[in-house]
Amino acid sequence: MTPPEIPLIELEGITKTFGRGEAAFQALKGVDMRIERGDFVAVMGPSGSGKSTTMNILGCLDVPTSGVFRFRGVEVQALDRDQRSLLRRRYLGFVFQGFNLLARTSAVENVELPLLYRGEKKSERHAAAMRALDQVGLAPWADHTPAELSGGQQQRVAIARALVTQPDVLLADEPTGNLDTERSIEIMQLLTRLNGEGITILMVTHEEEMAAFANTIVRFRDGLVERVERGRRTRREEPA
Repeated sequence: MTPPEIPLIELEGITKTFGRGEAAFQALKGVDMRIERGDFVAVMGPSGSGKSTTMNILGCLDVPTSGVFRFRGVEVQALDRDQRSLLRRRYLGFVFQGFNLLARTSAVENVELPLLYRGEKKSERHAAAMRALDQVGLAPWADHTPAELSGGQQQRVAIARALVTQPDVLLADEPTGNLDTERSIEIMQLLTRLNGEGITILMVTHEEEMAAFANTIVRFRDGLVERVERGRRTRREEPA
């Protein structure tokens, strides 16, 4: 009998408490979550529900107070700070609502940044960045600065920057929050295509219309997973 495949990400009984004593606040109260390789997950919930705290833990930007976080079968909380940093740089890509691009730097130079931090050679950085820009349809705009790009194009540059390290998981925090409806749908179509190419995507969003592009929706409330809706993708437009 073939053993069951280890989930890409697994959370068991995750808690997170901020502060001490009477000022202590329990943001997570025992979160259980299982994410399979290749899934597209939308994380939803009202403000203060625990979704952002969970994403910070998944992104190795914070550590839980208790519980078990496994990534590819490895217990992440047992790693030291340097090992978590290495996991983050090697396996995770991040996309933010605010793009976080350097204003006076070209698109290709922005995309090169993660590889610069890795110490890779200039020629290799440039070639990899151009491939990533081509992957999001922006190779012709490689020499343009953010001010010369639309909001949707800037977010594509940010996605290319997240892709340039060839991560297993793309963590997207409200990636359409600063875009109009048309540009938002273009970004969601792009994420859907990337997911189809094998990248696991975890996206925080408060918009049901954007969550409809995901295959799984995890709904948070009061520091717990309220329910999980699997196999429910209702938006299947062809990617732009």
